[in-house]
Amino acid sequence: MNSEEVKPIRILIADDHQMFIDGLKALMRREKELVVIGEVSNGNQAMQFIIQERPDLLITDVSMPGMSGIELTRWVKQHHPCVKVLVVTMYNDREIVNEILMSEAEGCILKNTGKQELLNAIKRITDDSTYYSTEVLNIMMTRLKKHKTIEKNTSVLTPREIEIVKLIMEELSSEEIAEKLFISKRTVDTHRKNILQKTNTRTIVGLLKFAIENNLTEYNSD
Repeated sequence: MNSEEVKPIRILIADDHQMFIDGLKALMRREKELVVIGEVSNGNQAMQFIIQERPDLLITDVSMPGMSGIELTRWVKQHHPCVKVLVVTMYNDREIVNEILMSEAEGCILKNTGKQELLNAIKRITDDSTYYSTEVLNIMMTRLKKHKTIEKNTSVLTPREIEIVKLIMEELSSEEIAEKLFISKRTVDTHRKNILQKTNTRTIVGLLKFAIENNLTEYNSD
């Protein structure tokens, strides 16, 4: 395939700090597969832009004038679920991190993250996966342990399904899981469908929440 046929990832940045936007744009210019098609400073402007342009990815801050990034994410997931969302925040507060996860954002990283992790997050999210940085997941696990909200709901899953959930949380594809477990990709896809049904989740983000709540990820706060 000719490389020119590969469509770039179209990105909208929503942040009220121009210096941060300029930094992201400078980084994106070095990546052929990424293109910033718009920049806005608040949630209302982001809504209008998304309605008109349908970007592939929204990178948003949490704190903005008017509508917050979390409220914006909830709107995107309700009205334009095909638009992926990466929340980039300076806050490491447990409640804010929990709200970001509950908003169904595909990813969240802290603003002090390195450039390579940001690029990794974009790649994972646009490949129909999720990316919550280690720091963010550790904050979430600390909150769950503090409030003792981890519930053992895994009884609805078979041992094989639990194994597959853990591999999904390691960001393995269906093909990679099939190879690792010596089963067919079709069998893995069937398991994934059953897992979503049994856990009452609709998306990979919902499954991530279930995995965190039931301690099925390798992340910990110790």
